[in-house]
Amino acid sequence: MTHPDLAAVPRRIGLVAVTAAGRRHARILADAWPHARPVEADSVADALREAWARCDGIVAFLATGAVVRILAPLLGDKRTDPAVVVVDEAARHAVALLGGHAGGANALAAEVGALLDAAPVVTTATDAVGLPGLDTLGWPVEGAVAAVSRAVLDGEPVALIADATWPLPALPENVHVVTPARRPAEHSATDATDATGTPSPDGAGYRLLVTDRLVPLDGRTAVLRPPSLVAGVGASRGVPAGEVRALLDRVLAEAGLSPASLRCLASADVKADEAGIRATADALRVPLVTWPAAELAAVDVPNPSEVVRAAVGTPSVAEAAALLGGDAELLVPKTATAMATVAVARHAPRGRLAVVGLGPGAPDLRTPRAVSELRRAAVVVGLDQYVDQVGDLLRPGTRVLASGLGAEEERARAAVAEAAAGHAVALIGSGDAGVYAMASPALEYADERIDVVGVPGVTAALAAGALLGAPLGHDHAYLSLSDLHTPWEVIARRVTAAAEGDFVALLYNPRSRARDWQLPEALRILAAHRPPDTPVGVVRNASRDGERVHLATLATLDPAVVDMYSVVVVGSSRTRVVAGRMVTPRGYRWRG
Repeated sequence: MTHPDLAAVPRRIGLVAVTAAGRRHARILADAWPHARPVEADSVADALREAWARCDGIVAFLATGAVVRILAPLLGDKRTDPAVVVVDEAARHAVALLGGHAGGANALAAEVGALLDAAPVVTTATDAVGLPGLDTLGWPVEGAVAAVSRAVLDGEPVALIADATWPLPALPENVHVVTPARRPAEHSATDATDATGTPSPDGAGYRLLVTDRLVPLDGRTAVLRPPSLVAGVGASRGVPAGEVRALLDRVLAEAGLSPASLRCLASADVKADEAGIRATADALRVPLVTWPAAELAAVDVPNPSEVVRAAVGTPSVAEAAALLGGDAELLVPKTATAMATVAVARHAPRGRLAVVGLGPGAPDLRTPRAVSELRRAAVVVGLDQYVDQVGDLLRPGTRVLASGLGAEEERARAAVAEAAAGHAVALIGSGDAGVYAMASPALEYADERIDVVGVPGVTAALAAGALLGAPLGHDHAYLSLSDLHTPWEVIARRVTAAAEGDFVALLYNPRSRARDWQLPEALRILAAHRPPDTPVGVVRNASRDGERVHLATLATLDPAVVDMYSVVVVGSSRTRVVAGRMVTPRGYRWRG
């Protein structure tokens, strides 16, 4: 089960406009977003009320005061109210008015701003200073959320006390980790200690607990509920949803566990269509995961049943399903009613490794997802010069592990080790992380303890191709000329194959001070299979300071203009130069 890092942009967006200019701006959004539609009624007030009732996001092209007066009587709970963004008549500003975090208005304001070239106005304090809001982490949060958030913002000491290391984003220095004293899961929720056994005397400082245990709450404690619990459910055919839910609530309460930490319900494949189990999962807003009987039967459980084996092909459903899918411990053995059986297991946290491609260098060629992952990370690992490029994007408290050229394997191992320890890690590289970059060495070491997120980036080849024209309009091959890790004989065979296949050739790592003969040799191989006037483009520092574009042919290219900051693009036999731009025809045959 995945948990979003930030509140998503609302899925159903109502557009309310009253003036001609407002309607024009609204049309731009409606044309761009299939999930947005204009809302019209007899009056603007009625349109706003209708949008409030039917949509989970509203963009109002109205005065802020008018929107406030109309919607004020409708306000309920920020966790369920629609997000509201207000845009002025000239579309200069997109103001996140209501539902900034929980409703997604801050994200919606940014999206509106991007489409209308308007400045998003976000007044949520944590967003304004670059700190993660407690209600933006994708987990349920309860207790003194406002008080603890304010303490974090004000720089007051806040103790972070967690049952385990969870992949949280970076937190500022005033949030200090307190190592908990572990205790049995069945410990009573009424004990005078907190979820991790740390004393909680009156007048103590602010605390942020990360636990699945029920704990006493006070005015200085907030509790994040991590997705750590899996409830295995077995049932007779036709079990009522009420019976399943009542049993689940009872066993969780008796064990001192919070239902807000349920990751999923789990059962056997044969129960995938059991209405009572599925309705319970839907009511809890968690998925129902089912397993084949053979996989359940392979799980060692404390209470196997031959009766169950005879019925469904496995000696355990509830206990086995609760334990499957990760490193888990059984907290609540199976407990049964007339038609339902429930068991509960706690699953260990999984580290998070985002392998992030930063693009070729220009900030505006960096993807929004890359920026999101950098801000989601508590640890950033990368080449020192790449870390410098993104320093302004990192949250306060982010731990940075930077190293120089030649330390690629060390960086990969360090990133995986940090993720395996339970942290949220971003391993960064230029271009796309999977193209001659850090994804491959890192994933060689990453194991099943880690969730891996790949974030694609604009490659140097794509940036170079855009500067040269359209050289990649037909089949092309990426080739690295570096023989540091691949014997030249292997590289030469690959260059020959690309030449014989008449591919456009994209040459990475083409030339350095220590490797100055490989590029001329590659060009000689290519020249044996295509004419001497074949266009060749060289792009140095694509999208970065010192960008340079050089156009030549196989016969005239001087290898001395190429270095390690360059990408060389050798055309196919059909590539030609049109108005100073490289073009490889796609081969379309247009018909009138």
